[in-house]
Amino acid sequence: MTQGQARPPMVFDRAFLTGVEGITELIFVRHGEQHIADPRSGPVGETFDPPLSERGEQQAKVVGERLSVDRIDVVYASPLKRALETGRQIARHHRLEPVVVDDLREVEVFRDIPADRSAIDFLGQGLLLGIRERMLREKKWDVYPYSESSFEFRKRTVNAIESIIAQNEGKRVVIACHGGVINAYAGHIIGVDYDMFFRPAHCSISIVFSGHGARALQSLNDVHHLRTNEWTLVSH
Repeated sequence: MTQGQARPPMVFDRAFLTGVEGITELIFVRHGEQHIADPRSGPVGETFDPPLSERGEQQAKVVGERLSVDRIDVVYASPLKRALETGRQIARHHRLEPVVVDDLREVEVFRDIPADRSAIDFLGQGLLLGIRERMLREKKWDVYPYSESSFEFRKRTVNAIESIIAQNEGKRVVIACHGGVINAYAGHIIGVDYDMFFRPAHCSISIVFSGHGARALQSLNDVHHLRTNEWTLVSH
């Protein structure tokens, strides 16, 4: 190899898609903080699609500014208000509009409880406490009754993201979505059985490379844009 000539890709380059041409870069952004009533005591129907809180709006603006300096080819978003508005704050810097994908919505916990009933009223406090303790240990959505199953949720989210990859070969793609969605796809590609193996911060950035039949996790939960020496907007 002569001076200045790029070396050929090595086995780890191919495995982790580093220094490989033609990859698709997926930039996952969790939505900003939402304004939400306590899902245990408020009506279930009021907890599914809350807007951004004031701090969430600030977080969305900051992550939009962070991603304004890099080329972005397309922005996808969940239809839920908190993710869609976060996606808009990113897209506007690139003169884009988010493409809404319904299957990027968050896991639907307690979706089969009547919308005008609270979870604590419908299930009882004792059962809710037991569910919480099981979730702490098992980290599986299946512990929640009257909810979308772990299998159903991972299947729809992975299929949605793989469809996005198929349509955007070689592009830089932002996906504004939810903590559960990021866990589902990251867990799928690295072989983690937990439905929630980490807790993404609001407006954190996680990156996946895709190409040549491989998927490679590059970073998780980057929040450096949300804090300085004087202030922090980090929340979960």
